[in-house]
Amino acid sequence: MTATPSKPYSPSVPGAHRQAMRDVFTLVALPLVAALALPAAFAGGGTRRWFGGRAESQRAEAQAAKDAAAAAFYELDTAQRDLRISIETITAVDGTPAARRAVSDFEALGRRIDEASHRYIEAVDAHDLDRDDLEASAAAHARTELTKAKDDLANVKRELDRFGDSLGPLLGKAETQLARLAPAVERARQGLLAASNALDAVRETKLRADDLAARLAALGPELTKLNQGAGQHGVPQTLERAERVAREAEAIRVEAGRLPEKAAEIDHRLVSLRTRAQALTTRAGQVDPVLSELRRRFVAACWQDLQHVPEQAAENVRQAELKLKEAQAARDAQRWPDATSLLSTVRALLNTTDESVSAARDRLQRLNAVQKDPQQEIDRTRFAIRDAQRLAMTGRTTPDPRHARPLDDSVARLERAIASLEGRNPDYWHFLTETEAVRETVARVVSQIREERGGGH
Repeated sequence: MTATPSKPYSPSVPGAHRQAMRDVFTLVALPLVAALALPAAFAGGGTRRWFGGRAESQRAEAQAAKDAAAAAFYELDTAQRDLRISIETITAVDGTPAARRAVSDFEALGRRIDEASHRYIEAVDAHDLDRDDLEASAAAHARTELTKAKDDLANVKRELDRFGDSLGPLLGKAETQLARLAPAVERARQGLLAASNALDAVRETKLRADDLAARLAALGPELTKLNQGAGQHGVPQTLERAERVAREAEAIRVEAGRLPEKAAEIDHRLVSLRTRAQALTTRAGQVDPVLSELRRRFVAACWQDLQHVPEQAAENVRQAELKLKEAQAARDAQRWPDATSLLSTVRALLNTTDESVSAARDRLQRLNAVQKDPQQEIDRTRFAIRDAQRLAMTGRTTPDPRHARPLDDSVARLERAIASLEGRNPDYWHFLTETEAVRETVARVVSQIREERGGGH
């Protein structure tokens, strides 16, 4: 018997349709559930929500304000640090009231910087812009405070910049001095070395230079202070010391180099002044005959002031010869400054003697000339007066009283001098001194006129 397989169970059509629809809804619903679950999953990790609308916009603006304030804070801090270096540079060199005032102003600015920085830090600490539940109003408030903090920092920065600009002259002067310091100290050291070498070279020629050596030794303590540096003794003081040492060392070097020449010059002057003293002794002996002729031919007023010339000349020559011996002894002992000083004294004595001896002969010559022809002296003086009068009237209808008065007085004085020549045995020397005085007065007036006109008066 053949078995017939039974038919499988088949649901009705309506039931199958409902099952299919449930499957479709299940498949469609799965992505929606997953999408709803994603934000919760990320939020559970502590991160910010992706979508926040106005609150997130305010948060972004607040963050931008915070970043701008941070940049302003950094710029201000950098500028303050740079300016502090400038102030330290100035105070290291300059102790003037202007420099002290700059330090005081910088300290006052520092206090304002501290205040602005404190407000900035408070604003940053007061607002946590990373909070998940940051409200839009809180973000807006944070932006306002951070923007104000940034503006405060920027305002102080502008003050700091203006102050820095005002330091230009002081800073330039300080930097110049600092730049000069090291080269100046080195020049001083090299100068001392050169002076020492020059002294050694002089000693090799068998000449002593004790005074120069003493001057060089006196610079030793100054060199010690230079080596100790500006940090211990101050920049201006060290710079001044270095320049002074360099000048003195150079002077010693130059004098040491000239010492052989100076020795030869002193030897030459000793010989020359001895010869001159001998010549003046001879000339002084010729004064008596000149005085004798003056006494015989002219009144006492013409020669009385020359009475003591012979005795004074002889005494001066005697003193000069004594000083020459002392100068020779100083030269032999190589006391160069003493020898030079003594020779200067000898020269002054001989110059005085020469003038007095020459004065007697010159007096006789001038008196002879005016006695022979006084008109020449008169014409010479009148010409000077007329020339000055013409100059005073140039470009004017009437002369300036300041010029006319002394010129008129000079005319009258000349006439009185001419009148003094009348009579027997006139005082020709008085006449000559008067005419000379008139010409000097006229020359002063001429000089005054030219100076005033040259100066635009």
